[in-house]
Amino acid sequence: MIKSSLFADASIRHGYFTREGGVSDGIYGSLNCGAGSSDCAENIIENKRRAAECLGVAANRLVTLHQIHSTNVATVEDATTLMANMPQADAMVTNQPGIALGILTADCAPILFADPAANVIGAAHAGWKGALGGLVENTIAAMETLDARRDGIVACVGPCIAQNSYQVGPEFPDAFLAADPNSGAYFLPDTEPEKYRFDLRGFVLSQIENAGISAPEAIEMDTYERDDLFFSYRRACHRAEDDCGRGLSAIALTG
Repeated sequence: MIKSSLFADASIRHGYFTREGGVSDGIYGSLNCGAGSSDCAENIIENKRRAAECLGVAANRLVTLHQIHSTNVATVEDATTLMANMPQADAMVTNQPGIALGILTADCAPILFADPAANVIGAAHAGWKGALGGLVENTIAAMETLDARRDGIVACVGPCIAQNSYQVGPEFPDAFLAADPNSGAYFLPDTEPEKYRFDLRGFVLSQIENAGISAPEAIEMDTYERDDLFFSYRRACHRAEDDCGRGLSAIALTG
Protein backbone atom coordinates (compact mmCIF):
# COMPACT_ATOMS: atom_id res chain seq x y z
CA MET A 1 0.00 0.00 0.00
CA ILE A 2 0.99 3.59 -0.64
CA LYS A 3 0.15 5.82 2.32
CA SER A 4 -0.26 9.50 3.07
CA SER A 5 1.18 11.18 6.14
CA LEU A 6 -2.09 13.09 6.49
CA PHE A 7 -3.77 10.01 7.95
CA ALA A 8 -1.23 9.32 10.68
CA ASP A 9 -3.88 9.41 13.43
CA ALA A 10 -4.10 6.07 15.22
CA SER A 11 -7.88 5.94 14.67
CA ILE A 12 -7.48 5.74 10.88
CA ARG A 13 -6.21 3.01 8.59
CA HIS A 14 -5.87 3.61 4.89
CA GLY A 15 -4.04 2.63 1.75
CA TYR A 16 -3.76 3.30 -1.96
CA PHE A 17 -3.19 -0.27 -3.10
CA THR A 18 -1.00 -1.07 -6.08
CA ARG A 19 -1.76 -3.93 -8.46
CA GLU A 20 0.72 -6.17 -6.60
CA GLY A 21 -0.08 -8.87 -4.06
CA GLY A 22 -3.16 -10.50 -5.52
CA VAL A 23 -4.11 -13.76 -7.24
CA SER A 24 -5.36 -12.58 -10.64
CA ASP A 25 -3.26 -13.06 -13.76
CA GLY A 26 -2.93 -11.81 -17.31
CA ILE A 27 -4.22 -8.28 -17.86
CA TYR A 28 -5.74 -8.43 -14.37
CA GLY A 29 -2.49 -9.27 -12.62
CA SER A 30 -2.62 -9.31 -9.77
CA LEU A 31 -4.65 -7.35 -7.15
CA ASN A 32 -7.67 -6.60 -9.32
CA CYS A 33 -10.57 -5.59 -7.07
CA GLY A 34 -12.95 -4.54 -9.84
CA ALA A 35 -16.08 -6.69 -9.79
CA GLY A 36 -17.18 -4.94 -12.98
CA SER A 37 -14.28 -6.48 -14.90
CA SER A 38 -14.39 -9.88 -16.59
CA ASP A 39 -11.86 -11.33 -14.18
CA CYS A 40 -12.77 -14.52 -12.34
CA ALA A 41 -15.15 -13.66 -9.48
CA GLU A 42 -13.27 -15.92 -7.07
CA ASN A 43 -10.07 -14.01 -7.76
CA ILE A 44 -11.71 -10.66 -7.05
CA ILE A 45 -13.19 -11.95 -3.80
CA GLU A 46 -9.78 -13.19 -2.66
CA ASN A 47 -8.07 -9.96 -3.72
CA LYS A 48 -10.56 -7.90 -1.71
CA ARG A 49 -10.13 -10.24 1.26
CA ARG A 50 -6.38 -9.62 1.18
CA ALA A 51 -6.91 -5.87 1.00
CA ALA A 52 -9.37 -5.97 3.90
CA GLU A 53 -6.85 -7.93 5.95
CA CYS A 54 -4.22 -5.25 5.31
CA LEU A 55 -6.67 -2.64 6.55
CA GLY A 56 -7.53 -4.65 9.63
CA VAL A 57 -11.22 -5.15 8.81
CA ALA A 58 -13.30 -8.22 8.04
CA ALA A 59 -13.71 -8.97 4.32
CA ASN A 60 -17.45 -8.26 4.48
CA ARG A 61 -16.74 -4.84 5.99
CA LEU A 62 -14.83 -3.55 2.97
CA VAL A 63 -17.56 -1.80 0.97
CA THR A 64 -17.54 -0.53 -2.60
CA LEU A 65 -20.04 1.21 -4.87
CA HIS A 66 -21.58 0.93 -8.32
CA GLN A 67 -19.55 3.85 -9.65
CA ILE A 68 -21.14 5.81 -12.52
CA HIS A 69 -19.08 9.06 -12.78
CA SER A 70 -21.75 10.92 -10.82
CA THR A 71 -21.75 13.42 -7.96
CA ASN A 72 -23.79 11.09 -5.73
CA VAL A 73 -22.58 10.38 -2.19
CA ALA A 74 -23.72 7.46 -0.02
CA THR A 75 -23.70 7.57 3.77
CA VAL A 76 -22.71 4.14 5.10
CA GLU A 77 -24.37 3.08 8.34
CA ASP A 78 -24.16 -0.69 7.87
CA ALA A 79 -21.78 -2.57 5.58
CA THR A 80 -24.10 -5.53 4.96
CA THR A 81 -27.01 -3.31 3.96
CA LEU A 82 -24.91 -1.26 1.59
CA MET A 83 -23.37 -4.26 -0.19
CA ALA A 84 -26.79 -5.92 -0.53
CA ASN A 85 -28.25 -2.79 -2.10
CA MET A 86 -25.18 -1.29 -3.73
CA PRO A 87 -26.01 2.32 -4.59
CA GLN A 88 -25.06 4.08 -7.80
CA ALA A 89 -22.70 6.66 -6.39
CA ASP A 90 -19.09 7.80 -6.56
CA ALA A 91 -18.36 8.69 -2.96
CA MET A 92 -19.09 7.39 0.52
CA VAL A 93 -18.87 8.75 4.05
CA THR A 94 -19.22 7.09 7.44
CA ASN A 95 -18.67 7.54 11.15
CA GLN A 96 -18.95 3.82 11.86
CA PRO A 97 -15.77 2.08 13.09
CA GLY A 98 -14.62 -1.11 11.44
CA ILE A 99 -16.00 -0.26 7.98
CA ALA A 100 -13.53 0.33 5.14
CA LEU A 101 -14.71 2.63 2.35
CA GLY A 102 -13.27 1.34 -0.93
CA ILE A 103 -12.94 3.24 -4.21
CA LEU A 104 -11.98 1.56 -7.49
CA THR A 105 -9.98 3.38 -10.16
CA ALA A 106 -8.02 2.84 -13.35
CA ASP A 107 -6.84 6.40 -14.16
CA CYS A 108 -9.49 8.45 -12.31
CA ALA A 109 -8.49 10.11 -9.05
CA PRO A 110 -9.21 8.33 -5.77
CA ILE A 111 -9.63 10.80 -2.91
CA LEU A 112 -9.55 9.84 0.76
CA PHE A 113 -10.87 12.21 3.43
CA ALA A 114 -10.84 12.20 7.22
CA ASP A 115 -11.73 14.35 10.19
CA PRO A 116 -9.87 12.47 12.95
CA ALA A 117 -11.33 14.61 15.74
CA ALA A 118 -14.92 13.88 14.67
CA ASN A 119 -14.21 10.25 13.66
CA VAL A 120 -15.64 10.78 10.18
CA ILE A 121 -14.10 9.50 6.95
CA GLY A 122 -14.89 9.70 3.26
CA ALA A 123 -13.73 8.28 -0.06
CA ALA A 124 -14.45 9.48 -3.59
CA HIS A 125 -13.89 8.36 -7.19
CA ALA A 126 -13.23 11.54 -9.16
CA GLY A 127 -13.17 11.37 -12.90
CA TRP A 128 -13.41 14.62 -14.80
CA LYS A 129 -17.23 14.54 -14.88
CA GLY A 130 -17.63 14.06 -11.16
CA ALA A 131 -14.93 16.56 -10.28
CA LEU A 132 -16.42 19.21 -12.56
CA GLY A 133 -19.94 18.50 -11.29
CA GLY A 134 -19.16 19.02 -7.62
CA LEU A 135 -18.37 15.57 -6.23
CA VAL A 136 -15.72 16.94 -3.86
CA GLU A 137 -18.05 19.53 -2.33
CA ASN A 138 -20.84 16.94 -2.02
CA THR A 139 -18.54 14.53 -0.19
CA ILE A 140 -17.40 17.16 2.28
CA ALA A 141 -20.99 18.31 2.84
CA ALA A 142 -22.01 14.71 3.56
CA MET A 143 -19.18 14.44 6.09
CA GLU A 144 -20.47 17.60 7.76
CA THR A 145 -23.89 15.97 8.24
CA LEU A 146 -22.03 13.43 10.42
CA ASP A 147 -20.55 16.30 12.48
CA ALA A 148 -17.24 16.62 10.68
CA ARG A 149 -15.81 20.14 10.63
CA ARG A 150 -14.59 21.49 7.33
CA ASP A 151 -11.56 23.05 8.99
CA GLY A 152 -10.70 19.69 10.55
CA ILE A 153 -10.86 17.60 7.37
CA VAL A 154 -7.71 16.41 5.61
CA ALA A 155 -7.73 14.99 2.08
CA CYS A 156 -5.32 13.21 -0.21
CA VAL A 157 -5.58 12.50 -3.94
CA GLY A 158 -4.14 9.11 -4.80
CA PRO A 159 -2.36 7.91 -7.92
CA CYS A 160 -4.18 8.85 -11.12
CA ILE A 161 -3.44 9.64 -14.75
CA ALA A 162 -0.94 12.48 -15.09
CA GLN A 163 -1.28 15.47 -17.39
CA ASN A 164 1.42 14.26 -19.75
CA SER A 165 -0.55 11.05 -20.34
CA TYR A 166 -4.04 12.56 -20.64
CA GLN A 167 -4.69 13.79 -24.16
CA VAL A 168 -8.12 15.31 -24.81
CA GLY A 169 -9.90 16.70 -27.85
CA PRO A 170 -10.55 20.33 -28.83
CA GLU A 171 -14.06 20.37 -27.37
CA PHE A 172 -13.04 19.01 -23.96
CA PRO A 173 -12.03 22.29 -22.21
CA ASP A 174 -15.34 24.02 -23.05
CA ALA A 175 -17.33 22.69 -20.07
CA PHE A 176 -14.53 23.62 -17.67
CA LEU A 177 -14.13 27.12 -19.08
CA ALA A 178 -17.89 27.67 -18.95
CA ALA A 179 -17.86 26.82 -15.25
CA ASP A 180 -14.70 28.79 -14.48
CA PRO A 181 -12.66 30.83 -16.98
CA ASN A 182 -9.58 30.25 -14.81
CA SER A 183 -9.74 26.49 -15.40
CA GLY A 184 -7.75 26.98 -18.58
CA ALA A 185 -4.73 26.64 -16.32
CA TYR A 186 -5.30 22.87 -16.27
CA PHE A 187 -4.92 22.47 -20.03
CA LEU A 188 -1.70 22.53 -22.02
CA PRO A 189 -1.53 22.49 -25.84
CA ASP A 190 -0.53 19.08 -27.12
CA THR A 191 2.02 18.48 -29.85
CA GLU A 192 -0.87 17.16 -31.96
CA PRO A 193 -2.87 20.07 -33.44
CA GLU A 194 -6.14 20.97 -31.68
CA LYS A 195 -5.47 18.58 -28.82
CA TYR A 196 -4.71 19.31 -25.18
CA ARG A 197 -3.25 17.61 -22.13
CA PHE A 198 -5.51 17.79 -19.09
CA ASP A 199 -4.25 17.99 -15.50
CA LEU A 200 -6.86 15.91 -13.66
CA ARG A 201 -4.82 15.76 -10.46
CA GLY A 202 -4.32 19.52 -10.38
CA PHE A 203 -7.98 20.19 -11.09
CA VAL A 204 -9.14 17.84 -8.32
CA LEU A 205 -6.72 19.44 -5.87
CA SER A 206 -8.14 22.85 -6.78
CA GLN A 207 -11.66 21.60 -6.06
CA ILE A 208 -10.57 20.39 -2.62
CA GLU A 209 -8.90 23.71 -1.84
CA ASN A 210 -11.90 25.69 -3.13
CA ALA A 211 -14.08 23.67 -0.75
CA GLY A 212 -12.11 25.06 2.17
CA ILE A 213 -9.79 22.14 2.86
CA SER A 214 -6.31 23.48 3.49
CA ALA A 215 -3.12 21.85 2.20
CA PRO A 216 -4.50 18.74 0.48
CA GLU A 217 -1.88 16.20 -0.49
CA ALA A 218 -1.41 14.26 -3.73
CA ILE A 219 0.46 11.06 -4.51
CA GLU A 220 2.41 12.13 -7.59
CA MET A 221 2.33 8.84 -9.50
CA ASP A 222 1.01 8.31 -13.03
CA THR A 223 -1.28 5.30 -13.41
CA TYR A 224 -0.84 5.30 -17.19
CA GLU A 225 2.97 5.23 -17.11
CA ARG A 226 3.41 2.87 -14.15
CA ASP A 227 2.28 -0.39 -15.72
CA ASP A 228 4.14 -2.24 -12.97
CA LEU A 229 2.04 -0.71 -10.19
CA PHE A 230 -1.33 0.44 -11.50
CA PHE A 231 -4.20 -0.46 -13.78
CA SER A 232 -5.01 2.06 -16.51
CA TYR A 233 -8.10 2.13 -18.68
CA ARG A 234 -6.48 4.47 -21.19
CA ARG A 235 -3.36 2.31 -21.46
CA ALA A 236 -5.53 -0.77 -21.99
CA CYS A 237 -7.37 1.01 -24.80
CA HIS A 238 -4.11 2.06 -26.45
CA ARG A 239 -2.94 -1.55 -26.29
CA ALA A 240 -6.25 -2.77 -27.77
CA GLU A 241 -6.90 -4.89 -24.68
CA ASP A 242 -10.56 -5.76 -24.23
CA ASP A 243 -10.68 -5.05 -20.49
CA CYS A 244 -8.60 -3.90 -17.53
CA GLY A 245 -8.47 -4.34 -13.79
CA ARG A 246 -9.31 -1.79 -11.13
CA GLY A 247 -7.13 -0.65 -8.27
CA LEU A 248 -8.43 -0.17 -4.75
CA SER A 249 -8.04 2.82 -2.45
CA ALA A 250 -9.63 2.56 0.98
CA ILE A 251 -9.93 4.15 4.39
CA ALA A 252 -11.32 2.86 7.69
CA LEU A 253 -11.89 3.93 11.27
CA THR A 254 -10.48 1.49 13.78
CA GLY A 255 -13.08 -0.34 15.85
